[in-house]
Formats: sequence, C-alpha cells, structure tokens
Amino acid sequence: MVNDDPSDRPDLVAAALHDAVHGLRERRPEASAATVVVPWQRRVLIGLLAALVVGAVFARTPTLVAITVVCTAAYVWTLVDRLILFLRGLDGRSIVGVTDAEAEAATGDVLPHYTILVPAFHEPEVIATVIENLAALRYPADKLQILLLLEADDDATIAAARAVDAPESLRIIEVPPADPRTKPKACNFGLHFATGDIVTIYDAEDRPDPLQLRRAAVVFDRLPADTACIQARLAFHNGGQNLLTAWFTADYALWFGFVLPGLMRGNAPIPLGGTSNHLRRDVLDEIGAWDPFNVTEDADLGVRIAESGYHTAVLDSVTWEEANSDPVNWIRQRSRWYKGYLQTWLVHMRRPVQLWRTLGPVGFSRFTTLMAGTPLIACLNMLFWLITLAWLLGQPQAVQEQFPAYVYFPALFCLVFGNTAVLYMNLVACRESRLTVLLPAALTAPLYWVLMSVAAIKGTYQLISKPSYWEKTFHGLPGAAEPEATGAAR
Repeated sequence: MVNDDPSDRPDLVAAALHDAVHGLRERRPEASAATVVVPWQRRVLIGLLAALVVGAVFARTPTLVAITVVCTAAYVWTLVDRLILFLRGLDGRSIVGVTDAEAEAATGDVLPHYTILVPAFHEPEVIATVIENLAALRYPADKLQILLLLEADDDATIAAARAVDAPESLRIIEVPPADPRTKPKACNFGLHFATGDIVTIYDAEDRPDPLQLRRAAVVFDRLPADTACIQARLAFHNGGQNLLTAWFTADYALWFGFVLPGLMRGNAPIPLGGTSNHLRRDVLDEIGAWDPFNVTEDADLGVRIAESGYHTAVLDSVTWEEANSDPVNWIRQRSRWYKGYLQTWLVHMRRPVQLWRTLGPVGFSRFTTLMAGTPLIACLNMLFWLITLAWLLGQPQAVQEQFPAYVYFPALFCLVFGNTAVLYMNLVACRESRLTVLLPAALTAPLYWVLMSVAAIKGTYQLISKPSYWEKTFHGLPGAAEPEATGAAR
C-alpha cells in the first residue's frame, strides 16, 4: 500500500479542498444544493402554505376535498407509471450483460485506466474487509488506481487501513476536515488525485463482482459515445438476517432489477445508486462532479447526466452490500435518502421550463414522481392511514363530514388497488430474482411502508432544519456477516 497523503503540498491540498466544497457552487450555482430554495421557489411555497391556512380556516371542507383529489390523482399517476416501468424492466432486455468469457477476453484499449474511490468515515470494523474485496477485482494492476478516502481526523479508521496488507494500487488519501462532512465532498477531493479515464465508487461494506470493472469497460466500448455512466446492480448478502433486512432486500430487488432498467428504456433521468456507478471522467469534469451539499449526490448526478444529454446503462453485475438490520439505523439512512430526493427535485426545478424542454413531458413527469413524489407520498401515507384507522375504529360520521363519498371511495379504491399492485410487484421481483425465501417478507411489506413513512417525515423535517447534514449509517452490525449471499443475481 502507498500512503499518498499529500500533506507535503499544502497549496495543492488547499486548492483541492476549496474546489471539493465550493467548486460546483462557484461554477454552476443553479446546480448546487448549498441553497435549499431560490427566492421564487420560496415565494411559491409560502403562497401555497398561506392558501392552505386560509382555506382551512374559512372553507375547511372544500379545501380538504381539493387536497384529497390532488393527492389521489398523484397516487394514481405514480402507481400507473411505476407499473409501466416495472413491466418494461420485467423482460430483462434493458439490462446490459457481459459474459465471464467476454470480460476475461477484453484486452488493450478496451480496458481503460480505472480509478476506484472508496470514501469511508468511522469504519474501522469493515475497512479491512473492503480492502480484501477490492484486492479480489480482476483488472490489470498497471491500469488500476484505488483511492481510500479517509477523514484526516478519523484516527481509528486510518490506523486500521494502514494495518492491512493491501495491493500496491491502493493509496490512502487523507481528506482535511471541513464542512459539509459528506461523502460527495470526499469524492470531489479524491477526484483531484484520480488518474483513471473511468471513475467508480465503492462503499466501505461493498463486495463487488470481481469482473465488474472488466464488464463495465466492455459495455463502454460497445455502447454509443453519449453513454456517461454504467450502474451496476446492488443487492444484499444478509437478507435473511431478520425481517427488516428481508424487506430491504426485496425493495432493492424491485428497484435495481426492474424499475431502473425500465427507466433506461425511456427518456428520463436514472437516479444512481450510491455505489458501483462507473463514470467517464471527462463527463464528470464537464458537468461538475458531485454536489457536496446534496445528501443523495448519486441521484443528483444521475439527473445532471440526463440534463446534459448523456445516458446511463444498467449493468448485469452485482455488488453485494450489507442491509441495515437495525430499525433506527435504517431510518437514519432512509430519511437521508428522502431528504436528498427533495433536495434534488428543488435544485433541478429552479429552471422548470428548461428542464421540461431537455427531458420532455414524460421524462419531466417521471423526474417529479421519483424525486418529489417518492418522499411526499410516503409522508402522506401516514395521514391517510390515520384517516382510514379513524373510519375503522368507529368514526365514519366524522370522516364522511370532511370527505364526501365521491372523494372518499375513489381514494379508498386507490388505497386497496395501489397496495395490491405494489405487493404484486414485490412478489414478482422476489420470484424473478430467485429470492423466494423472501416471499413471506414481501407479503408483510405494509409494515415496512410504515417505517418508510416515518423516515420520510423525518427527512422532510430535516430538509428545513439541517439540509446538508449527513446522518451516519453504521456498518458491520452484529449478525450482518454471512458467508453466502441471499438469493442470486437475476
């Protein structure tokens, strides 16, 4: 291992750190989440809030009816679109595959210089494992650079990394402490020391397919030049640990196995996963790399790739991760994702007309349903569940007074049909992904949706109170390690 701490070049470190934090905001302020809402968005939000308050005071029933109609329409459109994406992804044609033999046979110019960024913070328990997993990657050593990005004041993780017998291609980069303390800031800093033509990210608990880099290189060579990113599939190795990990694993099977490939077949942004996205370095430089103030920098980058006229492909290669087995830890992670989705929507909606022209009406609509609809509908679920509970517990008259039959029953039908459809998609995703052991978890998914709603409410609140705060997700929890992965790749 080479310890490439650049502390002997304070000028280089200072310039890299400044660019990592402020680069996107200075070059493209309209694309930065450093400011949550721009003035015109603030005026619109305040106006909507004022209208709701006035309506609730002076015309409560019509206001509630109008809100319910709008929410029901949003539910229906989101559900129909999700079913369309699922059906498109079901045939598997959108996922790009490269056989082992094809990957092993790739040589010469087909295999570009590669840089792997591994940001880690307070991960001494798993850092040796990730180094071991990265050492198992089958890629020419003279074309591979692995940058382990560790916070300079994280003494425990640095010590654990230095104690590992790592490959010569791995170098430690100590990231100077600076706000915001986020993964994208660390990646931006590491990018200043990256030499690869293709850059990818792995998280500290990742176990990638040993041939994944070769497969991605072959796909880049085959696909058109406007392919900027190749997203590998993510799955969990500990899906059978408890009910929560089973729900989470089924959720990922649906998302990476069917929804993302369905998105790939249309003109819509693909929200990238936080790991195993393989990116062309020249495109990264062109669009501004990662936003250090956005807590789902991956989703934001996926939108900017689409906005800039580039495309993303989904690769049939799996990176195994650790599913959160602790509910509190899971809510920390999922609330950050929901907060980041809303950040991303607000940022890219600063110029809605231009976004509409770039993505087209369908792409624009899908962007809205994914980035804004996913967290907001999860928040609204809790409200509508409480209304339904009031009806079931013997307060139908109170419900009927506020929600007339022509509003209530369509909403109820949407609730029943929508939940059934989502359960069906979960079951099919588990079956097609050969995760039949998770079928009981898929049937109990409504309990998982309650956790989602809690996380969405928390994330929405944090968007107001501390938008760029990165809530740490802890890995290496007791019982998470398993010798064999749950299920199989599709």
